[in-house]
Amino acid sequence: MKILVVGTGAREHALVRALSLDPAVTELHAAPGNPGIGLLARLHAVDQLDGAAVAELAGRVGADLVVVGPEAPLVAGVADAVRAAGIAAFGPSAAAAQLEGSKAFAKEVMAAAGVPTAEPRVATTVDAAAAGLDTFGPPYVVKDDGLAAGKGVVVTNDRAEALAHAADCLAKPGGTVVIEEYLDGPEISLFVLSDGVDAVPLVPAQDFKRVRDGDEGPNTGGMGAYSPLPWAPHNLVEDVMNRVARPTIAEMARRGTPFAGVLYVGLAMTSKGVRVVEFNARFGDPETQVVLPRMATPLAGVLYAAATGTLGALPPLEWLDAAAVTIVVASGGYPGTVRSGDPITGIEDAEAVPGVHVLHAGTALRQNSAADDDDAIDGAHLVAAGGRVLSVVGVGSNLAAARAAAYAGVEQIELPYSHHRNDIAASAADGPLV
Repeated sequence: MKILVVGTGAREHALVRALSLDPAVTELHAAPGNPGIGLLARLHAVDQLDGAAVAELAGRVGADLVVVGPEAPLVAGVADAVRAAGIAAFGPSAAAAQLEGSKAFAKEVMAAAGVPTAEPRVATTVDAAAAGLDTFGPPYVVKDDGLAAGKGVVVTNDRAEALAHAADCLAKPGGTVVIEEYLDGPEISLFVLSDGVDAVPLVPAQDFKRVRDGDEGPNTGGMGAYSPLPWAPHNLVEDVMNRVARPTIAEMARRGTPFAGVLYVGLAMTSKGVRVVEFNARFGDPETQVVLPRMATPLAGVLYAAATGTLGALPPLEWLDAAAVTIVVASGGYPGTVRSGDPITGIEDAEAVPGVHVLHAGTALRQNSAADDDDAIDGAHLVAAGGRVLSVVGVGSNLAAARAAAYAGVEQIELPYSHHRNDIAASAADGPLV
């Protein structure tokens, strides 16, 4: 099978890595990819938001399947363009991707499907946003209705800060915000694969969105993740499938916009039970980095089945009896104004640690870098070129072993001014969280 993966981040590197380990995959391509992905797949300088260009590339390389990684190309209709060219695409249509593209739309679908979630107020004016804040009281939860790369949500006890974020979101063309009641309790991510009719869950993971230890500081795209969740209820996945995933997929089909791809269900384990925090229309980053290493079933056939309406014919997915932890190494300044161009060294040393592999996110190659030759790729040197630069993944027999491996790998990485959290999976590795 020849596969084209669309995207540039560590999530796409994780997908490419998993696909490269699948004996059924004979050729891997990526558009536009990154230097790490380029070690496993042929890179193509194609705009990931240009559906026609992606479809043309897929046809030119003879792709049997196109896997669209990020949310922006999905909302832009890239999967639609690929399917229109007669090529199987893993990823929802632009219409179905509105489950992530518009939080207000997602709330509407959840209400119609009877999905338990936080009570919302949708606002298009500052006055309406202020009224919403006063309806629920602190902690205030304010969400940009549109895509915001994981940084469109503010949770704060400061009403002025909440209102300022709402005003910033409303200042955009067509600006809309969703004000919600606060959901207490730990959060869980569950990826559900769907072909529009059938649905198959992957294993749960937990990510860490705040930039600093102890869940302090602003939200980010995610600073780390782990799986499994030893503290989660044993019937969690079955409960979420019955109360959330299947009703949502059925409602999307009823509307004439069947959802085929990954339904990312973000959950809060509240004092009142499981509640949906948000839906996304793609694999989550950094959770993908810890879910895929635990998957024993080869990935390509599963994605192809979801893309071609044959998911129901697959045997149950098989999982390794192992744990995975990923630590994000971020550029100085992230999630604000980030440094760029600093040399990255030590990846080879990190991957020499048993159980460790390193995934690229915000990296680039530069010919005149002063980086160590051991990390050169085709004579060029690796530099930081984004906020989240690397995902260092540790896999072990349990969370403690996986966490130790991941942090041992991080210790080998040198990136001036970089930072990472030191508490990823700490509570879960030490014992029950709740």
